Amino acid sequence: MLRCAAAIVAGIALWTAFPPLNWWPAEIVGVAAVPLVLRGRSVRSGARLGMLVGLGMWVPTVSFLQPIGIDAWVVLALLESLWFALMGGALVLVGRLRWWPLASALVWVGQEFLRSRWPFDGFPWARLAFSQADGPLVRLAALGGAPLVSFAVALAGALLAYVAVRRERRAMTALAAVALVVLAPLAVRLPTAGTARDGAPSSAVVAAVQGNVPRLGLEEFAQRHAVTQDHLEETRRLAADVAAGRRPAPQIVIWPENASDFDPRTDPVARAQVDAASAAVGVPMLIGAVIDGPGPDHVQNAAIVWSPTDGPGQLYVKRHLVPFGEYLPFRSVLSKLVSEFSLIPKDFVPGHRPGTLQVGAVRVADAICFEVADDAVVRQAVTGGGRLLVVQTNNASYEHRGDSGYGGETAQQLSISRLRAIESGRAVVVAATSGVSAMIAPNGAVLARTGVFRPGLLDMRLPLRDPLTVADRVGAWPDWILSGAALLALVLAWLQTRRQQAAGSLDVESRVMPTSEPSTAGATPPSAR
Repeated sequence: MLRCAAAIVAGIALWTAFPPLNWWPAEIVGVAAVPLVLRGRSVRSGARLGMLVGLGMWVPTVSFLQPIGIDAWVVLALLESLWFALMGGALVLVGRLRWWPLASALVWVGQEFLRSRWPFDGFPWARLAFSQADGPLVRLAALGGAPLVSFAVALAGALLAYVAVRRERRAMTALAAVALVVLAPLAVRLPTAGTARDGAPSSAVVAAVQGNVPRLGLEEFAQRHAVTQDHLEETRRLAADVAAGRRPAPQIVIWPENASDFDPRTDPVARAQVDAASAAVGVPMLIGAVIDGPGPDHVQNAAIVWSPTDGPGQLYVKRHLVPFGEYLPFRSVLSKLVSEFSLIPKDFVPGHRPGTLQVGAVRVADAICFEVADDAVVRQAVTGGGRLLVVQTNNASYEHRGDSGYGGETAQQLSISRLRAIESGRAVVVAATSGVSAMIAPNGAVLARTGVFRPGLLDMRLPLRDPLTVADRVGAWPDWILSGAALLALVLAWLQTRRQQAAGSLDVESRVMPTSEPSTAGATPPSAR
């Protein structure tokens, strides 16, 4: 029971590193606690304890699902905890290696690699890296992306566990290594903001509009035209402030995901609202909208470039969709079991092209909501030529009225966006329907932000960059290399265990069985007795 309680506490420690608490050192402590809890256990016992670690972390981490339904919250926490159960058994296995701290760190990355891809294209939320927006290790994102940051966090925690296990001089060496892992990123030189190719502008004034939503929960867009009208009114306020000299004139304006829940290309009311907003500011806009098709039972989550003179132009369709939120796997069965699924009448269909869009004079790399947690989606939009990273999002379904914006899904998403800024060396604009919207510098610092559930405007000059960071140049290789090394460590640990078991069996046999036949010299034959 004591180990079970310790496993849950270790999971809770992992959670505290994420918003709302943001205690980034707790992630290292939580990682360190896991091998100590698993020490001396069997692989099967390690899996059970790993499940408890997962529940300790995932239950509070995804509590933002409560407004959608307790069942959705519990099911997701249980499913993600299964990955921790798998990792718990793997950590027990590699814990038998002499170099187990390194192997343990690799297993953490391998677990994140798998759950970020399977099932249903994965759930890359709450990775170790995403808890480090305020810590020094986040700077490693510029070199190897989120996988390298996760590896550094896991290695620091594993070395800390080694110190707790080994009370000798080598433990002091490991403790010094922990300090080195944590402090070494401070020497990483982040890319210089504003660097641009010859002849290209090095900065642009960008505005983000947060119009708010009239209702909460999955039905907040029952008043769907009202949401677009709210964003129109805020855009008009922006235009009035610019005309009065209270704000700089923006070169592009960003509306968030679902700012129009009707297809503004075909719906006359939505078209009139977007045209009016574009005419008010007189500059190109990036509009988040739900568009029709490709079939009668399908829709798409899209970003549309909207010109004040020509109307709709380039289009980006969200690629990484949220299962059970934007589409329903096994619809015929699950819609009968969970009543909330009836609120998803149509399935969203994913796009297939990276989100690199030309919005006026600014080439942006666009990611829509959940996609900010997907390494490949963000990287491909940046390497496609995006000079400014834009995150369009709608978090109204996951927040409570009166929330400060420092807790729940929207703040966790903001932390991920900060890591993406460092990873790509680009400024980031987060545009949200109900908050939090934010302007983020290329070094991950939050320059400005709004509250939640109130209208808001952000308008400032941001750097535009062309050079790629090392992380974007190497792409997914760090993830594959570290995860491949994790698989190799597991194979070596399994082979070592088999050899030790075989050696143990031979040793038992040598003690039980005689090494040769006993001598019969001088013995009386049985017939003579």
